[in-house]
Amino acid sequence: MRFESFSFGSVQVDGATYEYDLVIDRGAIRKRKKKASKRYRDQYGHTPLTTEEDIPWRCRRLVIGTGAEGRLPVTDEVQREAQLRKVDLLSLPTKDAIAVLNRRDQFTNAILHLTC
Repeated sequence: MRFESFSFGSVQVDGATYEYDLVIDRGAIRKRKKKASKRYRDQYGHTPLTTEEDIPWRCRRLVIGTGAEGRLPVTDEVQREAQLRKVDLLSLPTKDAIAVLNRRDQFTNAILHLTC
């Protein structure tokens, strides 16, 4: 999997352009379904990443791209769950997250927020 470009609201992966948040689970790409986390929006000022979402935990490392300006909140529960599962959690702006993903480390999954 090769990430070819990223700009606010858009990412290109292996020649395909995506204009929504992505979940990458063992090489498969799907849309992030954040409906379960929307009820926390007022509390965080943005829909956060919570354990109520379908997080791709079957990995050694989970890279979370927190958006163009790094504003996606990642709840403490997600961080605790990663520790319990012994998953290395990297939470960084999406541009930096893509740089990590382009190293093509095995056993790495990701959640990428494409805006803010």
